[in-house]
Amino acid sequence: MSRRVLAFAAGVMAAWSLAASAQVKELPWGTSAVGSAGHKALVVLAEVLNREMPKYRVTVQPTPGAIVSVKGYATGQFEGYYGADIAFYEMANDIKRFKGFKASMKRQPVQSFWAFTVEMGIAVHKRDRGKLKSWRDLSGKALFTGLPPWDTRAQLERIFEALGIKYEYRQVDLSAAGSLLESGRIDGFGLYTNGEASVPPWIAEASLATDWAALNPSPDEVAKLRKAGFAVLEQKPQVFNRDIHADKAILFPFYYGFHVGLEVPEDDVYQMLKVIEKNVGDLTKADKSYSQIEKNMADFQRRGVMASVDFVPIHPGLAKYMREKGVWDAKWDARIAKK
Repeated sequence: MSRRVLAFAAGVMAAWSLAASAQVKELPWGTSAVGSAGHKALVVLAEVLNREMPKYRVTVQPTPGAIVSVKGYATGQFEGYYGADIAFYEMANDIKRFKGFKASMKRQPVQSFWAFTVEMGIAVHKRDRGKLKSWRDLSGKALFTGLPPWDTRAQLERIFEALGIKYEYRQVDLSAAGSLLESGRIDGFGLYTNGEASVPPWIAEASLATDWAALNPSPDEVAKLRKAGFAVLEQKPQVFNRDIHADKAILFPFYYGFHVGLEVPEDDVYQMLKVIEKNVGDLTKADKSYSQIEKNMADFQRRGVMASVDFVPIHPGLAKYMREKGVWDAKWDARIAKK
């Protein structure tokens, strides 16, 4: 074969390679910090999407907290983000962690896939169970309720505000939470599960350093929080894979999702949801956080949309999927996102 033919062949192969690479859309997807439940869950999801949707390449981008990923999407830094109903509530109302942020937004976040709930509670040291019997007993105590950008912390802040509890916030390294509780330098930390089925890595690590106990709110506190609109979950101790020194952990869930915007077309988001549905068993095997969508993915999307429909628009691809599954409400038609 002549050099000219070889050169031509090499040129054609290079052109094919460039054309193929040009067709792959990069999706830098923001999530929470390494060691968090959100980071672990997106790593698992990205593996499935990269395998089943070759026209996209998802890269997991850890950030200090989920709202950093929402803000990063809105300002053009990420193409996907880790968004919760509480973050969307704050953003829509221009309050708290999103106060003044609207002026910086280049594009509107939308909801496109709801993955699981996160259920919030409080852990204290076993030795303090006798003197800490309700959440009001935490007033004035030093607590690590999560890192400042975390929605888990924001959920506890809302709960404490509803109960009139004022505490001393301590920011600590995730890897040190257990040892600080053991030494008495903090009096408790935010306890949570994902999807009613798994524990985040940093809490599993803390469990090796200290003997914590679930501190449940009193019956009157639970009643007050229900009246204020908070959902309540009685979590089984077995989920924590350790003795929590209580017959149950009373937790307060909110909704989390891995979302993309209108840069990903309707049909592709619809396909993404179908891929997730098809592979949900593999997702759950790798991370029990996905247990809820394994039970009923379509209904979980309905519940997630209900939690945020007043705050952010709905991706048309999610709407298409929900219509197909019979879980769409016609009153949401006006909330479908448009370019």
